[in-house]
Amino acid sequence: MPGFDTLAIHAGQPPDPATGSVVPAIHLATTFAQSAVGEHKGFEYSRTGNPTRAALETCVAALEGAAYGSAFASGLAAEDAVLRTLAAGDHLVVGDNLYGGTHRLLAQVHTQLSVSSAPLSDLAAVEAAWRPTTRLVWVETPSNPHLWIADIAALAGLAHDRGARLVVDNTFATPYLQSPLALGADVVVHSTTKYLGGHSDVVGGFVATNDPDLAARVAALQNSVGAVPGPFDCFLVLRGVKTLAVRMDRHSANARRVADALAGHGAVGSVFYPGLPAHPGHEIAAAQMRGFGGMVSFTLRGGEAAALKVAGSTRLFTLAESLGAVESLIEHPSRMTHASVAGSPLAVDPALLRLSVGLEDADDLLEDLDRALAVVG
Repeated sequence: MPGFDTLAIHAGQPPDPATGSVVPAIHLATTFAQSAVGEHKGFEYSRTGNPTRAALETCVAALEGAAYGSAFASGLAAEDAVLRTLAAGDHLVVGDNLYGGTHRLLAQVHTQLSVSSAPLSDLAAVEAAWRPTTRLVWVETPSNPHLWIADIAALAGLAHDRGARLVVDNTFATPYLQSPLALGADVVVHSTTKYLGGHSDVVGGFVATNDPDLAARVAALQNSVGAVPGPFDCFLVLRGVKTLAVRMDRHSANARRVADALAGHGAVGSVFYPGLPAHPGHEIAAAQMRGFGGMVSFTLRGGEAAALKVAGSTRLFTLAESLGAVESLIEHPSRMTHASVAGSPLAVDPALLRLSVGLEDADDLLEDLDRALAVVG
């Protein structure tokens, strides 16, 4: 089996047989000629299938160790497809630290489903949330934005013993740092907008699985609903994937230095980074991840007012939503990415800031944070 870096560069991307091009072509065609009715070269209409999208699907599925993969127009479109495989009245257990967009999708769109939240690091709490109608456990690990860690293998065993599936959002870890399917998960979802794309220039999503029946249902939804990425978007994600491994190594190294510096700063309350030995999920993360990633969250002792001041004072850390790209970003989840959970049990501490630590010189990033933290003492 080829190594990860080799798959990232070559899986689904052989040289073009017609021209010898070593880069997959961007096939902009919406329709494809047929030699006779129903006879074609594998493609008939680009919503149903496109050669550039097929290359992306083959590549990312290979990186996840999946037999099947479907690309979508966004991470939420990918999540929506998975949720559409459930029936009205089905119940799912989600983490009590959940991306705001996923919460909004469940609360405002998939109202035919019932949802319970629980700390997924606590198997007893998951069992307590279980119902006879539970069909799915939905886990982000590391979670957004607190970077809580869940034991994928343990959750998979619990779900399977009760006839349910486990879905893992692998966006923060990426397939380079974590392999949920190998740990027993049934489905992996991604926002390819983030680390897989890696350059803040494309929006996309992905579903990977080894279950042929589930894969067929997701593919049918992909075609029927039509939330597919365009060929140029697929090309951009493929381009990003080629450097995923080297980027994640640098993201992880920079994030560890940032987390260490924040942990020793007097203005900082708590630091959330699974690479820190004091993190409650550190041992599980060390066992199921190959590195700890580029995301760091922390609270300010001065509360929300201090958090807002710091967020507005950085220079290299750009105040913006999203994450996972080459440039460093800072955001205030309570008012930005997680505003949709305000007032709910999933509400985020307004004193918390989330960092997406980029690929800049680590010393420059530390200087920028130190300068910004100085405004609150």
